[in-house]
Amino acid sequence: MPLRLAIILPTLNERDNLPPLIERIAAALDPVLGEDGWEVLIVDDNSADGTADQARALALADRRVRVIQRIGRRGLASAVIEGFCATPAPYVAVMDADHQHDPALLPKMLTALEAGEADIAVASRFARGASTQGWGDMEREKLSGLANALARRITRVDLTDPMSGYFMLPGQAARGLAPRLSGIGFKILLDVLASSPTRMRVTEFPLAFAARREGVSKLDRAIAFDFLAGLYDKALGRVIPTRFALFGTVGALGVVVHMAVLSALLLGFGEGFAFAQGVAVLSAMSFNFWLNNWLTYRDKRLLGWRAKLRGWAGFVATCAVGGFANVAVATLLEGRGVHWALAALCGILMGSVWNYALSSRFVWGRF
Repeated sequence: MPLRLAIILPTLNERDNLPPLIERIAAALDPVLGEDGWEVLIVDDNSADGTADQARALALADRRVRVIQRIGRRGLASAVIEGFCATPAPYVAVMDADHQHDPALLPKMLTALEAGEADIAVASRFARGASTQGWGDMEREKLSGLANALARRITRVDLTDPMSGYFMLPGQAARGLAPRLSGIGFKILLDVLASSPTRMRVTEFPLAFAARREGVSKLDRAIAFDFLAGLYDKALGRVIPTRFALFGTVGALGVVVHMAVLSALLLGFGEGFAFAQGVAVLSAMSFNFWLNNWLTYRDKRLLGWRAKLRGWAGFVATCAVGGFANVAVATLLEGRGVHWALAALCGILMGSVWNYALSSRFVWGRF
């Protein structure tokens, strides 16, 4: 039978989950599509646990399994977009590799799309008949409900779970939307729905959301910020690039740190302005590095104390010229009678654009 469906599995440290998942997918699809009617694209973000090697071993045993190993790129949304563009299948599905998404829904979703009942099929954790008992995280469940309410306003689509990570749509539609997608964060369905030039017709299938089989979740408390970044990107991302807006937001918080340190040294300890401004700059740099690594560059996050130490040193080094300009301009203005607070803010503005350009390239990017 001809190829009809491609399942995209974005992975990060999912080595032990892959073999049983491929077996479950085959059990669900072979009776419906035959052995040649489907394929799996494993898009791996260079996992440290050898997920890509495991995927290649599976591909040697089963030609329906294909592997894309990404070097220097990370993020679920961008992985899915690459998967969209790497298959000729008439329909593409996206699902997690941790066994929380039931492959038994795939034939039903495909049947609905082929019958023209909808433009996109979504496996919903909150539709009638669905279950989240396997989730085991009440806090994330509450946050997901709030996020869904906001997402419905952005997407203009009335469905119970616009934040679902398990959905299916025609391959031609997915590839047509690819240039419009931001590729930011984890919630690719939100991006797809919000980027469509016309309101998409949606059909939902109740999902019994299961517990993760192996490993640990890659989502953390930064997911809320990540979600807000996605909303911003859809609303204003074409005016001010989202990454720069996030960097600027962190920088604004760094201003608070900067001014607090500067005030303490000037007013509390009686230090000279130049010394106090220099210490404040270094303190703000360190704070900005930590928060940018956790939030702004979450998809490129530096892990482990060695990588973080090198990253911090690189961040300070690349920001050094901006820091020197900051101190020089602020000191010059303060020496000419400008109030110390306004002088400090002018110095901060002088160094901000430089800091963003070089740190994006040399700290979280590739040389």
